[in-house]
Amino acid sequence: MKIGILAAGTSSSALQEQFGSFALMTERMLSDAQFSFKCWDVRLGEFPQAVNECDGWIITGSPCSAYESLEWIADLESLIRAIDQAEVPLIGICFGHQLIAQALGGVVVKADAGWGVGVDSYQPSAAGQAVLGSEPVRLHIIHQDQVIQLPARAEILAASAFCQYGVLRYGSHIFTVQAHPEFSREYMLCELPAIVPEYLTATDAEKGLKSLEHYEADSAPVVDAIIRVLMGKSL
Repeated sequence: MKIGILAAGTSSSALQEQFGSFALMTERMLSDAQFSFKCWDVRLGEFPQAVNECDGWIITGSPCSAYESLEWIADLESLIRAIDQAEVPLIGICFGHQLIAQALGGVVVKADAGWGVGVDSYQPSAAGQAVLGSEPVRLHIIHQDQVIQLPARAEILAASAFCQYGVLRYGSHIFTVQAHPEFSREYMLCELPAIVPEYLTATDAEKGLKSLEHYEADSAPVVDAIIRVLMGKSL
């Protein structure tokens, strides 16, 4: 199966040398599945010609906000709606999670709660327990923007105290997660200090680093769900 990665952002050049781009980390996350990959850097205006160029699509994280008035973001929203209409599998991670919600009628804002960084614990909903299991799922997070109003079709699969719409499903072909299942603990330990002060305050970064010391993320339930959706299997 061929999976298209719509790269909406990447890590700093220094971290890319050590860990690779967001797209490459996404490929590594899915290395146990029999997928091939093609990447489009949508920030540069690179877009597929048709939604069926790939068997499934993934939108990565980004330092940009879904609500910014940028041409490539508007074009990506149009592509999301076309993928949805064609019922091709689609995955959204962090920014991708937010932009899919926005493109399908939801609302994304900069949250009053500020930044969430480090490890967050998501409690599966009743529907989510069949997908993610009944136990809380700990995942790596770096975000301030949040979905605050859901599209009509969105179904909540998991939520946290910080992020009430943390994992969403739209029918059987769209699955999105606010957190970063593709980020390793080692990457997080390097990333948080690296984005001070451009994005995080030193206090925010320290808070995130402490949570990484106390809690271990386990993205396996989310990765398994992503693979199932991309393969066209029901959750």
